[in-house]
Amino acid sequence: MTMQIRRLPPELWMQQLFDAKSARQGGVVRRKLADVECNVGLDAFLAEIRRRGYHAVENSGQVVVFCNNAPINLLH
Repeated sequence: MTMQIRRLPPELWMQQLFDAKSARQGGVVRRKLADVECNVGLDAFLAEIRRRGYHAVENSGQVVVFCNNAPINLLH
């Protein structure tokens, strides 16, 4: 018996991401890059990030979204 995984529609997946408490409060949310690509597609995801005026970074397969429009400073 094979198990079939149901995926959320892309719009609902994105809505749930940005409805997270951290996102609503201007914090950060993190997702696997593979999940972003599989659920909504990277182009659509980045378009939504730009539309909202947010910033996103990727490192080692993880995408971190800063749910505000404050500048990003890389600390070394």
